[in-house]
Amino acid sequence: MTGPATDVRIEKVVTSGTFSLDGGTWDVDNNVWLIGNDDEVVIIDAAHDAAAIVAAVAGRTVIALICTHGHNDHINAAGDVRDRVKAPVYLHPGDRMLWDELYPEVAPDRELTHRFTLEVGGVELSTFHTPGHSPGSTSLYVATLGAVFTGDTLFHCGPGATGRSYSDFDTIIRSISDRLLVLPPDTVVHTGHGENTTIGAEAPQLQEWIARGS
Repeated sequence: MTGPATDVRIEKVVTSGTFSLDGGTWDVDNNVWLIGNDDEVVIIDAAHDAAAIVAAVAGRTVIALICTHGHNDHINAAGDVRDRVKAPVYLHPGDRMLWDELYPEVAPDRELTHRFTLEVGGVELSTFHTPGHSPGSTSLYVATLGAVFTGDTLFHCGPGATGRSYSDFDTIIRSISDRLLVLPPDTVVHTGHGENTTIGAEAPQLQEWIARGS
């Protein structure tokens, strides 16, 4: 039975590993986010350490594994976690080529699209397609909790990196401006790496980011 919406909470697991693209490899710490109550949960970005993620699930029903984008440091535990918790993996089709580099023989279970919604613990989660860091980058908004999960699209003090394959600075600026900075200022931004911020803290910096460029 699904508990009341007030029981839904946000949990974070930080996992460590590597990110590889365009011939380079970097050590990274990733934020893995869980949204749910005592009965069911959604996992955002299953990164690096399947055992730690499954331990955080703590026996709850997993409704979905959401991938904010297809970079390997955000999906490299998704296959293992999917097998352990028996839940579908969701990814925007724009990042399928990145997924296929890591999982050439296994497709994601479902496609994320703009304004896709699902429910956990009586709370609605809604997706915004926010390309730029990658073509399929997607953010997840939970109005009831005053939270948005931006993957690598928006961080504390600026947009995600756009200097590698499949990325574009002008596109990420449009995504942030049109689909994220329009959210209520007190919306907490839960990022793919590092510390949280808020929409209100980031919005005044938009012109500075544009002037700075990629």
